[in-house]
Amino acid sequence: MNSLMKSPLAPLEQIKVDSRFLRGTIAEGLADPVTGAIADSDTKLLKFHGSYMQDDRDLRDERRKQKLEPAYSFMVRARLPGGVITPEQWLALDHIATTWATRGLRITTRQTFQWHGILKKNLRSVMQAIDAARATTRAACGDVNRQVVSSVNPLLSSQHQVVQDWTEKLSAHFLPRTSAYAEIWLNGEKVVDGVQEEPLYGNAYLPRKFKIGIAIPPVNDIDVFANDLGFIAIIENGELLGFNVAVGGGMGATHGDDTTYPRLGSLIGFVTPEQLISTAEGVVTVQRDYGNRQERQHARLKYTIDHRGLEWFKAELEQRLGFTLQPIHDYHFDHNGDRFGWVQGEDGKWHLGLYIASGRLWDEDGLQLLTGVREIARIHKGEFRLTCNQNMVIANVATRDKAKIDKLVAQYGLDGYKQQSGIRRYSIACVALPTCGLAMAESERYAPELITKLESILDTHGLLNEPIQLRISGCPNGCSRPYLAEIALIGRAPGRYDLRLGADFTGRRLNIVYRENITEPEILQTLDTLFAAYAANRLESEKFGDYLIRSETLPAPTQNLIPIVLEAATQ
Repeated sequence: MNSLMKSPLAPLEQIKVDSRFLRGTIAEGLADPVTGAIADSDTKLLKFHGSYMQDDRDLRDERRKQKLEPAYSFMVRARLPGGVITPEQWLALDHIATTWATRGLRITTRQTFQWHGILKKNLRSVMQAIDAARATTRAACGDVNRQVVSSVNPLLSSQHQVVQDWTEKLSAHFLPRTSAYAEIWLNGEKVVDGVQEEPLYGNAYLPRKFKIGIAIPPVNDIDVFANDLGFIAIIENGELLGFNVAVGGGMGATHGDDTTYPRLGSLIGFVTPEQLISTAEGVVTVQRDYGNRQERQHARLKYTIDHRGLEWFKAELEQRLGFTLQPIHDYHFDHNGDRFGWVQGEDGKWHLGLYIASGRLWDEDGLQLLTGVREIARIHKGEFRLTCNQNMVIANVATRDKAKIDKLVAQYGLDGYKQQSGIRRYSIACVALPTCGLAMAESERYAPELITKLESILDTHGLLNEPIQLRISGCPNGCSRPYLAEIALIGRAPGRYDLRLGADFTGRRLNIVYRENITEPEILQTLDTLFAAYAANRLESEKFGDYLIRSETLPAPTQNLIPIVLEAATQ
C-alpha cells in the first residue's frame, strides 16, 4: 500500500472506510418518511449502488420561497456490460421507466440505461425490478470499476461475440463483493456485522471512478483512449490474437485549474486473451495503491501516471503481473461514430443502427420513441445493443423479419437517421440541467435548438450532409466526451460556453480551446466563418477537425495525439 494511504484521508475517503462496506445508514435513510432525501454521507455511498440523489433545479428558487425542501429524486443507472439487452429485458426496463421514472429511458455515453426522477419511496422497488430483469445497478457508479464498454457497431463477426464474452468476464471480475447491495435493496436480510473482505478493492475501494473499454478496429465507437484502461482487440484472419493496452485516459477537468485536464490513454503494450483479466487487475490495483486519496480532483489514474511517470507505471504493472508486456500490434481506426441503417453480419443476420437524440427514448413533443421500441421488443427475436454515442442497434434480425422491423421504425418516427444532417447524427449531449448537480449550463435541452441553427449555416456553405462531430457538455466534467469532438461546447454559466475545436474523427486527438466563455451569437458567428473557409479550402475527404489543423487555424497537436503508425520507440 502506498504512502498516501498512510496520510490523513480526505473526508470522502474516510466515509468509505467507515461505511461497513458501503452500508452507511442508507437503509435508515430510505425508511425516513419526513424527507425525500438521504444523509449527505449516504449520497456518497449510494453511488456505489448505482444511484445519485438529485433535485429539480428548475424548481429550486420557487420551493425555497415556499420554505419547502428541494424537489429531491434519484437517478438510477444500470450495469449492462457491452450494452447488450434482450427484448425481454428491454420490456422490463421500459416498465420501470413508465411506472416510476420521468422522461423515459436514457441511453448514456457508457452504453447503458439510466432513469431519472425516481422518488425515494420507490427506489427499492426499482432496484428489485432491475434485479428481476437479470440486470443490476451494482457498481454502475462510485469509486470502483464501472460499466465495461465494448464496440457494438456491427461489422459483426464471431470474434465480436468473443470480445463481448471478455467484456462480461471483466465486468463480473470487478464487481464489489460486499453483500450490502442485496441486504439493502433485495432480500432485506442483514449479514453478520463482522469484518467483510473486499479482496480486490479493500475497505476504501478506489480513489476515484475507473472505466474500462474494449475497441474493435477499424471502429473506435467507444473512444477507447478516453478510458482509464483501454483494450484494442487485434483480430487477424478471424482469430482474436489479443489486445493492445492503453492506460491513463480520462475526460474530466475543472475550469480555472490547469492542474486538471483531459488526457488520452497511453499505449504500453500487448497482451494475449488469457492475460486480459490479470492485466486489468494489475492496472486497477496499482491505481488502488498509488492513487491520490487526499485531493479528489487529482485522484484519477491519469494523474497517478503523470505524477510518477509512464515508465514507472509500466514497470510496477509488469512486476505485479510477473510477465513483460509484448510489443504493440499495428491497428487502424476509421472513425469513432456509429453506423446507421441496415448492416449484414457474416452469419447473414441483419443489424439496424438507429439515431437517438441525446439517447432520450420517451413519448414527448409529438414523438413516440419509447412506445415504438417497446412494440419492436414485443416481436424482436434478437437483441438490442446500446452504443457509447447514445444510439442503439436492433441486432440479429433474420431477413424475413426486416420488413416488420422497418414498418414499426417508420410508424414511430425512429427512422430519423435517413433524413438528418451530418452534424446532428454525430452529436452527443450530456443530461445537464435540470437534474445534474454539476451542470453550469444547458446541454441536452439546448442541443436541438443549437443544431437547427448550425444546420442552417452549414446548408448555406453546402456542408449540410458533411459528418461533423459536435458534443455539448454542461460542465467540464466531460460525460459527453467533449474533448474528443471536432466541435465542443463546455458549459461555463447559463448561456455561456468554451468553444473547443480540432479533434480528429477517430478519437486519437484531443481538441483545444478556441474561444472562452462566449454566448450563442459569438458561437454561431465563429463557426460560420470557419465553415465558410472549410467549404472553400478543404481537401478531398478531409474532415473538419483535420482541416483546422492543416490550415493552421489551430496549432498542430503535440502531446494530445495518439500516433497512427506505431513505432518501436513506443515500447
